[in-house]
Amino acid sequence: QVQLVESGGGSVQPGGSLRLSCAASGYAISRLSMAWFRQAPGKEREGVAVLQRDGSTSHAGSVRGRFTISRDLAKNTLYLQMNSLKPEDTAMYYCAAFAFGKWGSYRGSPDYWGQGTQVTVSS
Repeated sequence: QVQLVESGGGSVQPGGSLRLSCAASGYAISRLSMAWFRQAPGKEREGVAVLQRDGSTSHAGSVRGRFTISRDLAKNTLYLQMNSLKPEDTAMYYCAAFAFGKWGSYRGSPDYWGQGTQVTVSS
C-alpha cells in the first residue's frame, strides 16, 4: 500500500511561485509512475504532469513551460515546481501514483491518491 501526503500549497499573487511536495511511504517511488492532478470548483479533474518510472516526464499544455514535475528518490518524494502562476491555476492539487507496472497517463486511473493541497492564485 502506498501512502501519499502533499504539502506546499497556499495563496500567492499572480506571477508568483510555489513548490508542492508529495511524500510517499510504503513503496519506493523509483518503481512507480506518478502524477499531479488538479480540480477546480465546478470543473473536471485535470492531469497536470506525469513522471514515468523511467524518469521521463510530460506536462499538460496549460502548464508547460511554467510547471516542472520532479522527484527525489533519496527522500521518496515527488515535487511540482509552479512558476508564473495564474488565477486559472487555482485548484486543489492531488498527488497520485500508478500501481507497479502501469504506465502513467493523464487519462489513466491512478491507484493511489493523496489528500490534496489547495493552491489559490489571486491578487
